[in-house]
Amino acid sequence: MVWTCPKCGRTFKKQNQSHYCGKTPETVDAYIAAQPEEARQYLEAIRKAIHAALPEAEERISWSMPTFWRNYSIIQFAGFKNHASLYPGPEAVQEFCERLKEYKTSKGTIQLPYSSPVPADLIADIARWCYETGNHP
Repeated sequence: MVWTCPKCGRTFKKQNQSHYCGKTPETVDAYIAAQPEEARQYLEAIRKAIHAALPEAEERISWSMPTFWRNYSIIQFAGFKNHASLYPGPEAVQEFCERLKEYKTSKGTIQLPYSSPVPADLIADIARWCYETGNHP
């Protein structure tokens, strides 16, 4: 069964699929500002952790989500209804699997529930590893 979002007209396999509806934001600030209030502080904390680990990386929007870039896409993140997702790529999820046991992961994605503290040190370590190894989403 296919579900069509009544706001933007996109179709999805899941009923009421969470997605970004509307024009793609042009900046990371605009992306975060467009998120529900309860998600904004969490997303800002993720952004801060990545920026601290990769101060020379450029922030941009890619695939409609915040991306840290330096010659290539290093790491991305996005906000959803109950969690933020970090997209470091499948090699990073494998590399950090021991430290990620309390989080839901899938190929290349880490779900960070808003109900848990932001694991800033872990996020920074993953971002640094992605940049240093060239493994990226």
